[in-house]
Amino acid sequence: MPGDTNPAGDIFGGWVMSQMDIAGAIAAVERSKGRVVTVAVEGMTFIAPVKVGDVLCVYTTIERVGTTSITVGIEAWARRNRLDERVKVTDGRFVYVSLGEDGSKRPINS
Repeated sequence: MPGDTNPAGDIFGGWVMSQMDIAGAIAAVERSKGRVVTVAVEGMTFIAPVKVGDVLCVYTTIERVGTTSITVGIEAWARRNRLDERVKVTDGRFVYVSLGEDGSKRPINS
């Protein structure tokens, strides 16, 4: 939306990052079968801007499953002008920790 843009008309990187975090958390919840929280962004590269009117597509890959943590590789691609043309705009690695109902770390079953 226009309210999410910088003066150049590009979408704020923080908005893009939040969408990636949501997608990564969904993947981590499905893998851990429970609640997760984001504990780190190990790396993130902004490759190209996201413009108003682009459709943002976010894809995840589980890269590592530890005792209580999950590392998710995430790529964001923009569909320009709502057409089939896709441009990779961002990628990164997000780390989530699995939590129990009491809020403490919970082991992830293999």
